[in-house]
Formats: sequence, C-alpha cells, structure tokens
Amino acid sequence: MSYSGLSNFEKKTGKGGLAMHRMRYALLLFFLTVVFLASWPLCAHAAQAELSSGEYKAGEQVKISGTIEPGQDLFVTVSSQREFAPGDAEGVNEKKNYRDIVNEEPFDMDTSVPVLYYVLTNTPEKFGSISKKSFGGPSWSGGIYSTTMFNLAPWDKLPADIKNVLGPIDSKAKWELFTYNHENSYGINTVTKERTQVGKVTIFARSVLTDYEESGNYWDEGTNIELNKETGEFTATFDSFRHTPPDTGFNVYVNGEKVGSYTMQANGFWLPLGGRYMNPIWIIIGAIGVGAFFALIGASGGMLMAAYQVMVVNTMGPVGLNGANVLRPSNIFLTLFSPIGSFYRYAIKEKRVAWPVGLSFGVGILIGSVWLGKYVTEFLPMATYKEWLAILVVVMGIRTVYEMTPRVMEKRKNIKAMMKKFNEEVQRAKAEGRAFQMGKIEPVSKGVTNYRFKFWGEEFKINPLLFGIIGLGIGIVARCFGIGGGFLLVPIMTMFGALPMYVAVPIGLVGTCFSSIGSFIGYLLNSYLPDPWIALAIVIGGFIGGYLGGRLQRFFTEVQLKIILAVVLFFLFFRFFKIEIWI
Repeated sequence: MSYSGLSNFEKKTGKGGLAMHRMRYALLLFFLTVVFLASWPLCAHAAQAELSSGEYKAGEQVKISGTIEPGQDLFVTVSSQREFAPGDAEGVNEKKNYRDIVNEEPFDMDTSVPVLYYVLTNTPEKFGSISKKSFGGPSWSGGIYSTTMFNLAPWDKLPADIKNVLGPIDSKAKWELFTYNHENSYGINTVTKERTQVGKVTIFARSVLTDYEESGNYWDEGTNIELNKETGEFTATFDSFRHTPPDTGFNVYVNGEKVGSYTMQANGFWLPLGGRYMNPIWIIIGAIGVGAFFALIGASGGMLMAAYQVMVVNTMGPVGLNGANVLRPSNIFLTLFSPIGSFYRYAIKEKRVAWPVGLSFGVGILIGSVWLGKYVTEFLPMATYKEWLAILVVVMGIRTVYEMTPRVMEKRKNIKAMMKKFNEEVQRAKAEGRAFQMGKIEPVSKGVTNYRFKFWGEEFKINPLLFGIIGLGIGIVARCFGIGGGFLLVPIMTMFGALPMYVAVPIGLVGTCFSSIGSFIGYLLNSYLPDPWIALAIVIGGFIGGYLGGRLQRFFTEVQLKIILAVVLFFLFFRFFKIEIWI
C-alpha cells in the first residue's frame, strides 16, 4: 500500500482510522446538540423571581414576583430556616408526648420540618380538601359548633409533580410531621404557634394559601395571587405571621427552585417565653382587674387570668415547649400575689382571717399539689376529668343559689343575724358620716377538729382537720390544671362549713397562696419556667388588684357576694365544656 500524499496523521492511522475518528466527532456533536435543544426550554423558562425586600417586620405583607414557564401552575413555598424534630422537644411532658406520637405516626424522633411553612398557589385543591369540623361542648355531644378547615392530603395521595415543589419537605415522614404540627392542637401549641381561630377555638394552622378574593376562606385572608398563564408572570403576596420570633430567616422557592431568602424582624415588645409581641402594660391592667375580682370573692382568679392569657395575651411559649407549660407557671403569680395584696386589710386591719382553718387548708393543698399531684399527673390523663369537674362546678353553683333562698337562710340563723348587723352598721356609718367598720373574728375555742369563733357577735364552728383533708384533693386539682383552687375552696366553706362569705374569702385566699407555692415548685421540678415579663407584670397587677379587691369587698352584702360567686361557677361550667358565651 502506498502512503504518498497523506498527512502524518493519515499515515499513522490509515484512511479507515481517520473515517472512524470523523464519525466519532460527528456523533459527539449530534449528542451535544440534542442535549442543548432539550434543555433550552428549561433554561429559557426557569423560574425567576425576586422579593420586595430582604427584611420585613413581623406581620407585614411579603411580596414575591417573577415569571415561570407559560402554562404552568404557581407554587411559591415559604419555609423558615429553623426546623423542628420530635427529638428537639423540651420539657418532661413534651418528650413523653412526642415519643407516644412517634409510635403511632410514620415519622421518627429525628424527622425535622420547618417551624413555619406556607405554600402559595392558584391550585390549593392539589394539596388537600376542605371539610367541616365540629368542636365545643361535652365530648359526648360530638361538637355544638362547626366550621370549615383545610385538610392536607396524605403523602401517597399527593400528585407526583406536587412532591417536587415542596422545598425542604421531600419525604413522606416530613410531610406527615408537617401535617401533624399544623392540624393537631398539640402540634400547633408546641411547634407551629400560629393558630387559626374561629370563636377563640383553635382549628388548625395556615399551610396552603390561595387568593382570598377567589376562595373567601378565612385562612386565606391577606393572601393575593395574580398569575398570567400565557406569559408566566406572577405576583404572590401574603400576610406574615404577626408573632414570628425576631430574626427568623425564611427561604423562598418557586416551583421547586430556591429564588431567595428574607429575615423577619421584631415588631413590638417580644415576650421570649410567651412567644408573643405584647406590651406588658396590658398584662398589668388585666392582672389588676382579675386580682381585684379574685380578692373580692376568693375564687376563679387563676381561671380568669388563664382566660386573659389565652384570649388577650395569646401566651404560646417557645418552639418545642407546649404553651400551657408557660402559661400555667406565669398564671400562678396572680393567685399568689393578689392574696398578698389583700392581706393588709383582711388579716391586719380588719382581723377576719380564721388562721387555724386557713393554715389547715393550706398544708393539705401544699401536700396535694407538690407530692400527690405529681403522681396523679403522671399516671392519670386529668384532661379527661375536666368534664366531671365542670359538673361539680355547676352543682356548686346551683347549691350557692339555693343557699340564698329564705328556707335555707331560716336554718342558718347565725348568718341571718350577722347580715342584719352588717346592714345596721352600714346605715349607722352613713348617718354619722364615718367609715364603715367591718366585724372581726374573735376565737372562742381552738382545736384540731373543733374551732369555734365569733364574727359580728355570732358564733360559727368548723373542723380544721376535715378541711385539711379536703385541701389534699383541691391541691391535686390545682396542680393538674394550673389554678389556685379558690373556685372549690370558697363554695365548700360556705356550703359545708356554713361560713359567711366575709370569712370564707380570706380563708380561701390563704389556701390559694399555699396551692400556688406548691404548684410553682412542681413546675420548677419539671423545668417549666414562666415568661419573666409576664410574671413581673402579673405580680405588679395582681398585688394592686388584691389591695383594691380587699377594700371593695365591704361595699357588697353577703347575698351580692354569693350571687357573684354563683355567676362565676356557671361561667366556669361553660368554659370547662368549651362553650363560648358572647355578651
């Protein structure tokens, strides 16, 4: 074979080798062209978006705008950078509860999901469905109210394309934990902290949002979505969570692609353990009102302060700690410092505290709340007994009303005579233009089982030991529900001890002081701490309110005080059954 006229390369490879190389180059060029043409539409139409700002104040509207591929649906995912796993739960009860939950759910203790997470879309139906939810009333009623809520679909029911646009939630375990945290009250109160409420009842947390004008659903309020499918241009806005913790970072994804991030800044006075923005002055004002009412009738101070924290302050706690375990220790400062504020008048100036009974009650309550209450809360789900407590409360309310009837008053001649002397003193004080003088307790005999004293010259007797034993049960209830127990103390003393309200209230306040100390020790042993600012505000307001309540009581008659007590007992009956009363 002749090689003349060929290049060195041709001489080395031969004509056949040259043809083979040329074919390889042609195939490579063809392959690269196909890949480029296939990927060009994706490159040309990749999601492009920008945020209206890199920083927002909590509660401000967040705006994302840009373009997606024409014809596509829009999925804007906003995800907090902070994540939560069941293993991160704080507190004794939280750790136990999440271990129990993990045993029933398809996620484990290490599964982590964003604390706050939203999907803004024009097709929310791909993520779940709207259903009716019943709530309120006794457990056997099936609910006396109803509302609509958005239920997230199980992972296996989600379309395949939806699973690709969820950002950090990329597995069945994460989706199910996210669903639990947003649709279960325990998950909301422990992790998410953003409650969607109807009538002050927790329904679920916001998750999938769409245009409010299109849907009209209450959870979409503040959300606006504009999408031009022909051009792919879009604008999505939504109201951020008003109580987002300061310096919370968020990542934003559009149709599965990360497009940016922003930080949520503080917007008001932040309560670090309360998990809310709230000026402490409003807490002081509320505590003054509740404290004065508590010192007036010796009951329901803890319940009313808890209601104020739930409905006005919205105490929720930090992530990983159930809101109730911050609210209750904070609440105890009302039932402790309001009685202290009233003791100047009740104990020192007017001397109408029956100390043997009050101390007996107090010791029983202290043992019940610190020692026995610990074991009861560990082994008995006391929340299931709240309805029985509601029945007991309404029976007490009926009995309190019955005690004001002429038939009962005729039997209790000492109280009837005392009321007559009380009214006569009021009239004399007005006629003489002087201050009203309240009667004092004058001990007659002291005994562990028989304590007798005179009040307004009328004799009363009571068994301190018996009421110390009753205090054990009240202490257990106080520990389990985070209350002082006065709503049980005062009615028991007026019904079974046949004491007038003017004596029962100061004794009840002594008892609640002991129960508050015991309950607080119990919370400290479990590492549950109050929010420092809420506690300080309640201390200030509770003390002032207690002082005012002590001064106010002498302007009310025995019957008026019992009427107020009865109203409170009926109010608690409705609260225990989660029945809203609109006034």
